[in-house]
Amino acid sequence: MNSTIFTNGSVYLTGVGSRPASVGVVDGVIAAIGPREEVRDRVGHADEVDLAGGLLSPGFIDAHLHPIMGGTERGQCDLNQATSRDEVLRIIAEFAAALPKDAWVVGGGWQQDLFPNGLPTRQELDAAADGRPAVLRSAERHSAWASSAALREAGINSTTPDPSDGRIEREADGFPSGALHEGAIILVQSIAPEPDLHAMHRGLLVAQDHCFSHGITGWQDALLRIHDNGVDALDVYLHALARGDLIAKVRGALWWDRNRGTDQVAELIERRDRAREWAPRFRADSIKIMLDGTCANFTALLTQPYHDSHGHPTDNQGMRLVPFEQLGSAARQLDAAGFQMHFHALGDQAVRDALDAISPLPRPAERRHHLAHLQVVQPKDADRFAALGAIANLQPLWAQNDAYMQDLTIPFLDPDLRGLQYPFGTLEKAGARFAAGSDWPVSDINPVAGMHVAVNRRAAGAPGTERFLPEEALSLTSIWDAYTAGSAYLNGQEDRVGRLSVGYDADFAIFDLDPFAQSPEQIGEARVTSTWVDGREVFSRHA
Repeated sequence: MNSTIFTNGSVYLTGVGSRPASVGVVDGVIAAIGPREEVRDRVGHADEVDLAGGLLSPGFIDAHLHPIMGGTERGQCDLNQATSRDEVLRIIAEFAAALPKDAWVVGGGWQQDLFPNGLPTRQELDAAADGRPAVLRSAERHSAWASSAALREAGINSTTPDPSDGRIEREADGFPSGALHEGAIILVQSIAPEPDLHAMHRGLLVAQDHCFSHGITGWQDALLRIHDNGVDALDVYLHALARGDLIAKVRGALWWDRNRGTDQVAELIERRDRAREWAPRFRADSIKIMLDGTCANFTALLTQPYHDSHGHPTDNQGMRLVPFEQLGSAARQLDAAGFQMHFHALGDQAVRDALDAISPLPRPAERRHHLAHLQVVQPKDADRFAALGAIANLQPLWAQNDAYMQDLTIPFLDPDLRGLQYPFGTLEKAGARFAAGSDWPVSDINPVAGMHVAVNRRAAGAPGTERFLPEEALSLTSIWDAYTAGSAYLNGQEDRVGRLSVGYDADFAIFDLDPFAQSPEQIGEARVTSTWVDGREVFSRHA
């Protein structure tokens, strides 16, 4: 029998907050919670872990994560840490210089707000990549930056029409400028080299370690698609499971191909069933449906048109990536087949479409359909979440006054929509159930950074910044629950993870301090010192 007692600190109790207590673990399962001596009596002889006045929390569960993408990109041209246009170009040049002359430069992570109007040009990429074919995804992955050589190899020129689900940015004469949005990305991405299964497996393990370093012990993978080179991201997980490499607890969301119809449901069922033997550690019974894009590239689907740079309404309300008739039919068949639906719904019309699609469905408790991102939500739609059993899947780090918001979003939104962004407080008052995640590598994976913004409506380390719609702030307990018990519920794992309770798996994140004992502005200072899964330490900051 393997026993451990965690003592000399506080523990997080769902719906309550932090309280002084000790926790006893036997063979990977929580056996006792309470005063130190009582836990010792219950557990018997055990190793002790000194919390040193810090906090023991249930492990975080990221409800919207792209681990294979994020981990694999770290071996490609990784622009995620670049903070200026010059730094982006320098990284590309250094990466390209190590490649053969005709090799592709692939990767991503460039921030749109580093370029005028959010649009880098092919000419600057041509110079940085020294004429090589290059395609680099933006940080939010809804846009890409292509070089002239890449456009040429893809056969894209001034006569190439925009695809129905995307847009090609153009120069004055109509030739592509190098920026591609949504479905237009595939025109180039489909001919670029992609990592094979083994490279993606390595990326998954890199991402798992990155998650553990931030106290994340489980997630929902929001993008299990079959890649253009034929590699199924589902097989990456099955390979890792067969090797014993997947330690985290995961629910996978299979990609809904918006260019196909409901004929794909049978294929999705077959893919789901291939993963059944690995339950409950891994399941693949969620379906990711991308309904719209993002506000910064004017593809989020809105009820009101975008404005131009002079403040005048345009005729663009964004992109409905899945026609509503198709969405309704897909929702009925997927629900009947026992799938959960994971909607990307960023604009208020996309949110409404998702709610309308699930509205006529029966409401068995195990489905747990959810809407991720929720940048713009109408109050009357916020009121529908609880009644429909729809979960609000929050990415709270985005609810702040950063350059992305101030320069690329607010000036182009209708004034009636600007105050409806990331309405967490409104959703909570309406009784919506929450889960939370990061969308990494789109943004910082750190749950503490996201929780700091949810409570303060501004980023950690930016106390002088104006709070973004502060009336929509959440309490620390509400957002902590969202990242733990809420995401466990979303993943159908609420009976074994997401809270500290006797009989639950010993999945923990341990912090150097108790954020509940600090001022709200100090939440972001908390650091994970160790992470445990099934009672085994999988990360230590002091190792």
